[in-house]
Amino acid sequence: MTFLSVNGPQSDPTAQPVPASVVAQVDAADSTLSNPRRAVIALGANLGNRLETLQGAIDALEDTPGVRVKAVSPVYETEPWGVDPDSQPSYFNAVVVIRTTLPPSSLLERGQAIEDAYDRVREERWGPRTIDVDVLAYADVVSDDPRLTLPHPRAHERAFVLVPWHDVEPEAQLPGHGPVAGLLAGVGRDGVLPRPDLELRLPE
Repeated sequence: MTFLSVNGPQSDPTAQPVPASVVAQVDAADSTLSNPRRAVIALGANLGNRLETLQGAIDALEDTPGVRVKAVSPVYETEPWGVDPDSQPSYFNAVVVIRTTLPPSSLLERGQAIEDAYDRVREERWGPRTIDVDVLAYADVVSDDPRLTLPHPRAHERAFVLVPWHDVEPEAQLPGHGPVAGLLAGVGRDGVLPRPDLELRLPE
């Protein structure tokens, strides 16, 4: 499943529409995975070329052995979380659904490696970043492991996560919290601005 848009007057580059044949190839690629599990990943960026970085992260996930990107949400723009809105650039946010044979710990390591590749800096909490790669959920796993808590401990209260996730999986459930649709109804969509002029694509 992918969402297509027209090219607008923004400085960020937009991707070309994904041909149906590419979508079919992505679906067929599941046959190369043995007993894959579904996982949901949130992406966010507010430094540099935000759209290009998000697309690069999606492509890097697809290039990971044992990972297939199955769905990419539309792009949303939001103000930074936990800080003065005027202190940082706004974020581009998206959610990606994958199928993977990697265990959660390896998926976390891959996400951190992608962040490092884009020079993610972790000097301050809620600080600006070139890319944020967060594992929101992994199958039905519920874990309080401090290294990777599953599902993500704040996913249920963040509209910038719930809105794009609901776009790609309207019937999704957040383990331990219930339907994403219900959680989204509770927090609302305020501050989550659709960017239909921008597009992220499924990797070819």
